[in-house]
Amino acid sequence: MTTSPATRTGTTVRLDDLRRTYGSVHALDGLSLELGAGELVVLLGPSGCGKTTALRILAGLEEATSGTVEVGGKDITRVPANKRDMGMVFQAYSLFPHMTVRDNVAFGLRLRGQSTDRRTARAREMLEMVGLAEHEHRYAHQLSGGQQQRVALARALAIEPAVLLLDEPLSALDAKVRVQLRDEIRRVQLEVGTTTLFVTHDQEEALAVADRVGVMNAGRLDQIAPPTELYAQPATRFVAEFVGLSNKLPARVLDGRADVLGSRVPTVAGSVTGSGTALVRPESVTVAEAGDADGNARVVSVAFLGPVSRVYCRLDDGQEVLAQVASSLAARLSPESRISVGVEATPVLVVE
Repeated sequence: MTTSPATRTGTTVRLDDLRRTYGSVHALDGLSLELGAGELVVLLGPSGCGKTTALRILAGLEEATSGTVEVGGKDITRVPANKRDMGMVFQAYSLFPHMTVRDNVAFGLRLRGQSTDRRTARAREMLEMVGLAEHEHRYAHQLSGGQQQRVALARALAIEPAVLLLDEPLSALDAKVRVQLRDEIRRVQLEVGTTTLFVTHDQEEALAVADRVGVMNAGRLDQIAPPTELYAQPATRFVAEFVGLSNKLPARVLDGRADVLGSRVPTVAGSVTGSGTALVRPESVTVAEAGDADGNARVVSVAFLGPVSRVYCRLDDGQEVLAQVASSLAARLSPESRISVGVEATPVLVVE
């Protein structure tokens, strides 16, 4: 059963006006971010946007040029990494090859002077949580990539960290395992209630696991919001184009509504007035069969994706539009068939 961030245990995290420069390069340019107790926040963005730098500064692995880091209301900006009470899972599994699975999980407890009995009990508890109790006596080379990453997660959580940090933890895995393990990470995080910062460039991954997603661009946070809000109401053109697919359609905005493809639709905050370009999600594009004399477009191609299909259309004015529709409708469409294309009355961002 999932719980809301307000009801979970955990500690708060605050990054305030973080800046990190490397010569003339601004890896972070005034980043401010707060994580609620027990919340899982994902930082999403392209390579070089600063998301991993932010995580490493929180971990104490890098120093900020300026700004502060607070955990549980305490300033830890100058506290060394080994005193920060953080659990980390990296892209590389980083397991000790000469240790068994159980000893890997218990390693942090050994460094903290825990007794052998306590280490063994806690390691078994964590391995049970990630579904690997029966593998406790195996070595890393005897495990699959997904299993190794589960061990790394168990090791990070065994020390009961104040904050869990996940740096692209799934990017080295194949697609099917990645989906399974991302769901497993979310399940375990909810069960344990640890405040978590997760860094990824994979938008599907971010939207699937996060309480809130922060989209970073050139060292700054463009927007942070729950996944559904971020997707439906992007605050900037960068967010709209980076998260999901968008059609770029001519629009004219008046009194908070936009005329797009003959439909009048609401606009989201930050939209321009007058003439602009509407960023319309493929699932907001409507497609209907039409006779040769009707309609305003033709089908270019159809891509079957299971329950939904993507229909690539070309309007009579030559503009190409992508629609995502039920496969039952797409099955009736073929290249060059005449169709009528419109836009649902869902809010859109209109940019210059």
